[in-house]
Amino acid sequence: MQNYIFMILELIGGLVLFLYGMDSMGDGLKKLAGGKMESILARLTNTKFKGFLLGFIVTAIIQSSSATTVMLVGFVNSGIMQLGQTISIILGANVGTTVTAWLLSTAEIDGTAIIFKLLKPESFTPILALIGFLMISSAKKDKHKNTGAILIGFAVLMFGMSAMSDAVSSLRDNETFINLLTMFKNPIMGIIVGTLFTAIIQSSSASVGILQALSLSCVIPYSVSLPIILGQNIGTTITPIISALTGNTDSKRVAICCLYIKMVGVIIVSVAFYLLHAFLGFAFMEMESSALGIAVVHTSFNIISTVILLPFTSLFEKLAIITVTSKKAEQESDIFATLDERFLDMPGFAVEKSKDLVSQMADISMDSFIKATDIIENYSDEVFNEVNELESLIDKYEDKISTYLVKVSQQELSTKDSKIVTELLHCVGDIERISDHALNIAEAAKEINDKGITFSDKANKDLKIITNAVSEILQLASTALKEDDLNIAAKVEPLEQVIDRLKRKIKNGHISRLKQGDCTMELGFILSDLLTNYERISDHCSNIAVCFIEIAHGSFDTHEYLNHVKNENDADFNSLYAQFKEKYYIE
Repeated sequence: MQNYIFMILELIGGLVLFLYGMDSMGDGLKKLAGGKMESILARLTNTKFKGFLLGFIVTAIIQSSSATTVMLVGFVNSGIMQLGQTISIILGANVGTTVTAWLLSTAEIDGTAIIFKLLKPESFTPILALIGFLMISSAKKDKHKNTGAILIGFAVLMFGMSAMSDAVSSLRDNETFINLLTMFKNPIMGIIVGTLFTAIIQSSSASVGILQALSLSCVIPYSVSLPIILGQNIGTTITPIISALTGNTDSKRVAICCLYIKMVGVIIVSVAFYLLHAFLGFAFMEMESSALGIAVVHTSFNIISTVILLPFTSLFEKLAIITVTSKKAEQESDIFATLDERFLDMPGFAVEKSKDLVSQMADISMDSFIKATDIIENYSDEVFNEVNELESLIDKYEDKISTYLVKVSQQELSTKDSKIVTELLHCVGDIERISDHALNIAEAAKEINDKGITFSDKANKDLKIITNAVSEILQLASTALKEDDLNIAAKVEPLEQVIDRLKRKIKNGHISRLKQGDCTMELGFILSDLLTNYERISDHCSNIAVCFIEIAHGSFDTHEYLNHVKNENDADFNSLYAQFKEKYYIE
């Protein structure tokens, strides 16, 4: 009894190490991909073959078909992809997930030659762990740190596999254990056990790896391992199903497609195989399973089922639509649906989607300013209402994006992604304030129209010049944000100084006209209000650009940067200032 207790404890310890190593390796791979794999997956799926290939590549890289299918659920839920695009990707992911089993099969390498000894995991995993530790502790770049995490994760995974194998080695000749295994020779029983076990740990790669670990020390015939492997393929669908519970109709259809593909594949392959076995009597079924053999079976099943099912992707789509019906028409795609919490497990991709929305937000603010300034001379109630609606929309953008970015910031981010999140959190507030000032300008235009007053020709000419300058600074700030361009960002502050100068000159001109009786105090108040909003907009553009520049240089001290460019005779700043001063000259 005591021996069994120690064996179970050792088995649990090995299992924990195995699962932790697999999780660590997967996290490192995801961070190394940096959101790029997910972006490619979302865009390049216009043919079945491309979809299959991308599903295979992405899953082979991140080592998890469950993660890939959860991505697909999120993509469809947020409107990035359509249901039909996902089915061939799911089939590719099914094959891609088998790569892990081939890596784990190296544990079985045997031989007396030095080359074979070096290829055994107990020989090379300590070296990988050492290299990984050195990379994490000494590397400065995220790429190298993530590579180190992958190496350590793989080493821990292999060590856990070895520990599990050693723990159950005493069961090799245990009659009770052998009798228990005989129960699973029944294909239906084996499939059910494989399904339930994989559903519990939510990873077919991990459950297949555990089966491989057991095969290293115990006599597990293929008649037992084969139906368990088939069940493991069904069990892995539990993750996307859980993920889709809170999604829209189409995301639920993606999850049900995963289940149908696995179940139909298992039914077709198992029925065909066991019918042939009944007539031909495959001798290998009573042979002892090996880690390599399990990898071969796992891969063969997924390749065969993919070849059979790939031509029928449209039928699976129709079946999913019939199964998951929409009781009422779905509303139009929510513009904020890309801020899906499923993507928090893929922080690189979540950061990228957040940045896309912040860029949209900047474009809307710029459009709001343009509409507001257009009605200063040619007023329109319709355009005024549009500016008002855009300001309300920008408020929603700020609320949704800020809330989501806070959640993203709580994930394990690379240094680069962490900088981007900090930058975006600072920028959304400035962009929202720009839309507020645009609405103030529109309200000033409405006041001018309601009171039936007009500016002098000189005032109108000056307003057009400063309007063009503010339009350009908005464009520069927006482009710098979208394209991560420090050179463009560096142009913002010199132009902001020129806009401050324009404001002073226009105000001085108004005072001169007021003294000469060519202007009124009432117009002066409205003009001052307009100029103040113009200046504030340029200030917020400056905040965006300076934030971007400072974070890119590893600090965030806007005062230090502004003091440097203004007071230390910076040649580049002075040159740009002179160019903008000449471009937006007021007499």
